Amino acid sequence: MELSVGPDRTVLAEFEVTADHQGAPGLIHGGVLAAAFDEVLGALSWLLQTPAVTARLETDFRRPVPVGSRVLMMADVESQDGRKTWRRAVARSTDGVELASARALFLQVPADHFRRHGGGLQSWEAAAKRSET
Repeated sequence: MELSVGPDRTVLAEFEVTADHQGAPGLIHGGVLAAAFDEVLGALSWLLQTPAVTARLETDFRRPVPVGSRVLMMADVESQDGRKTWRRAVARSTDGVELASARALFLQVPADHFRRHGGGLQSWEAAAKRSET
């Protein structure tokens, strides 16, 4: 998956559906598409410069996505309230047809959350230092 920053604080993503992504023969597995949504929605944390974790992710599947397709995604922030950020994303085919959409609730966490629960934190610590200056 290739991620980039889009206009108006959005995150754009693009990936090709391969045979490794199959669920039903010839089609992407819904869990792979849900994981892709989690990734693009989570990437918004970098734009917000706020470490956060997924609290809820809802995915609506609209059309089957065949192996060999390219999927284009766009995610943005719907609203914020304290530690809570509601985010949304849409996945489209290269010809603009909506394939699926997702909404998620992310919760802001302290930067050391990731050190306590699994590992490296260098990039979040560096971002925090940059924002302090």
